[in-house]
Amino acid sequence: MTVSEGEKPRVALLATCLVDLFRPSVGFAAAKLLADAGCDVRVPPNQTCCGQPAWNAGDSRGARRLARRVIEEFEGFDAVVLPSGSCAATMIKDYPQMFRAGDRWRARAEALAARTFEITQFLRDVLNVAATDGRAPEGPVTYHDSCSGLRSLGIKAQPRALLGAIEGLELRELPEAEVCCGFGGTFCVKYPEISDRMAGDKARHAQETGAGTILAGDLGCLMNIAGKMSREGRPVKARHVVEVLAGMTDVPAIGESA
Repeated sequence: MTVSEGEKPRVALLATCLVDLFRPSVGFAAAKLLADAGCDVRVPPNQTCCGQPAWNAGDSRGARRLARRVIEEFEGFDAVVLPSGSCAATMIKDYPQMFRAGDRWRARAEALAARTFEITQFLRDVLNVAATDGRAPEGPVTYHDSCSGLRSLGIKAQPRALLGAIEGLELRELPEAEVCCGFGGTFCVKYPEISDRMAGDKARHAQETGAGTILAGDLGCLMNIAGKMSREGRPVKARHVVEVLAGMTDVPAIGESA
């Protein structure tokens, strides 16, 4: 990312579908973190699904249609940031592959991919943020590494470094933290029995740490884990990591009523 000296980087926030529909507080927390880090934050009004469900389901035509809309809406910014490793990975890794070499959309997709980041990656690796205005939840926390962020983008140390700078926060590592929670987008629909078993293992491991809260960087994973926790009566709350980093822990945890 190249920005003229003395100017704030113009950063576009892609909120993602799940955040927009189920957890708007994640979007507000992400915007606050970016603004606190000195960014000129914009939220393009015509953003839509990144196309990940269509692409993973084999609907390449539908995925390309959505990708073109996202590319058009998010061009012209210094960076595009998402509070989701899975959606970011779709834009960074999959968009260029959706279009043939020589297609004008291929070059535009590659240019967008080069300016797209998951939020903890952007804060740590691009802006070199050492600490945020975070607030520790009650009791220790544990962290689930979402598959796409970890395997496609290499996101692991970044959220832990930012969490480690929050006064009073105790992070207890989750057994098998790098194992999928069972959500996997369409995976949980195609293979519900396997998905349920994986979610059960994740919920059990989270409780075994003694943590009061499980954090992650993808809302899909968190909704899946929170749902399993609730059904099994496990006393572990679920929150998106940006809510803790932004000090917005006063909102109810995922799945809790206001």
